Amino acid sequence: MGIHLSAIHYVYLVFIVFILALLIRRRDTTMICVAGIFALGLLATTTVTGSVSGIFNSFIYATKELMGTIMIISIIVAMSRILIITGINEMMVAPLTRFLRTPALAYWGIGLIMMVTSFFFWPSPAVALVGAVLLPVAVRVGLPALGAAMAMNLFGHGIALSGDYIIQGAPKLTADAAGLPVSSVMQASVPLVIVMGLVTTVTAFWMMRRDQKNGTWRDGLVTGKGPADLAASGADEAAPVYMSAGLRKGLAIAIPLLFLLDVICMFVLNLQGGDATALVGGTAVLILIVTTLLAHRNQGLEKTTSYLIEGFVFGFKVFGPVIPIAAFFYLGDSAFTALYGNALPDGSHGIVNDLGVALAEHVPLNGAVGAVTLTVIGAITGLDGSGFSGISLAGSIAQMFAAAINSGAATLTALGQVAAIWVGGGTLIPWALIPAAAICGVSPFELARRNLKPVLLGLAAMTVAAMFLI
Repeated sequence: MGIHLSAIHYVYLVFIVFILALLIRRRDTTMICVAGIFALGLLATTTVTGSVSGIFNSFIYATKELMGTIMIISIIVAMSRILIITGINEMMVAPLTRFLRTPALAYWGIGLIMMVTSFFFWPSPAVALVGAVLLPVAVRVGLPALGAAMAMNLFGHGIALSGDYIIQGAPKLTADAAGLPVSSVMQASVPLVIVMGLVTTVTAFWMMRRDQKNGTWRDGLVTGKGPADLAASGADEAAPVYMSAGLRKGLAIAIPLLFLLDVICMFVLNLQGGDATALVGGTAVLILIVTTLLAHRNQGLEKTTSYLIEGFVFGFKVFGPVIPIAAFFYLGDSAFTALYGNALPDGSHGIVNDLGVALAEHVPLNGAVGAVTLTVIGAITGLDGSGFSGISLAGSIAQMFAAAINSGAATLTALGQVAAIWVGGGTLIPWALIPAAAICGVSPFELARRNLKPVLLGLAAMTVAAMFLI
């Protein structure tokens, strides 16, 4: 393919290594990300003023890209606040307590419900729906908020999103790039998704139970008033609001029905991704307003604003340390061209994609090496945090490898797809797994650390499985 790597590519790669090393050592990465943005800007513009301006501009770019997620989390937190204060939340979750009686049942129950929901309209809206309803039950029976976040994250952004069997956005992208029917890629991905999912979720659960017994478990709670904080504290600090039992019961029935109606609308109107999230967010705002007016009556107008402010404070407090790392990883894809124009060599498809192509060009081709290489390429392209930006690249490289070894096109394509989405779709890159972390009120960095070993073991097991399937 003849991709020429420039100094910009190598500097980006060096900073990725630094960032991953700091994450493993449980250190903050903000400063190194800002340094990386400055260095890339200096190479792209060759001026100090251009690179300094690039820091701010990259923050703006990342904030714009993340704003939808920030908004949905903030609104759900605001809505959860009034539901918990009024006791409506208690009535909503009461029927579920009979099923989620132990931490183990809560972990697997939340995970499976999250997986099924995510299959139908993707994980980000599913996190908001599942987290707001089931998190208080899980916390009450002894599952840590971080454990609930792991379950939602691994089953939703991992298993469901990497297979994407209902909406089929991911397999269509990879299949088109590899010149294969979508059905063949989906069939080839089934055993890979099963192996990856089983190894990852079982390992994560076992490590959580082991660390709790050994006293080395860290809850990773962040300061703020997210649903997890309120559920754990019983909302003791909140001033109780009187609402009749009949009204509470009516709202406890109506609110889940409204969200169920959202799900039905997503099917009927074919709403996906951002459109589905917007529908859930708008519904949450209306629920917040109506519930606040019924609960506070004459003070309802002012209290609505107060709850929204609390939600936004929580949302931006969680996203604050994440924006710099998001800004850096976005430079690996579309942000670099948007900010610096044609600073990359001719024929470049973005820093991350160029690195993936260069890796594919410098490895010997056989089934085993092809499987390892597609997994690594998928993981590398996932480092920009979207999970989807590099899967077309994985499909095209899988086609090239399959032509060289005369077999395994669908398996290699599915392998690259699953690896890219598990890494970048929201289980390892801290800013990509924000929805699950924020709705549970835990640190996204701590969630990423908890996921790291299970996901790496899952990737290894899936790669070995793929070697036998090629």
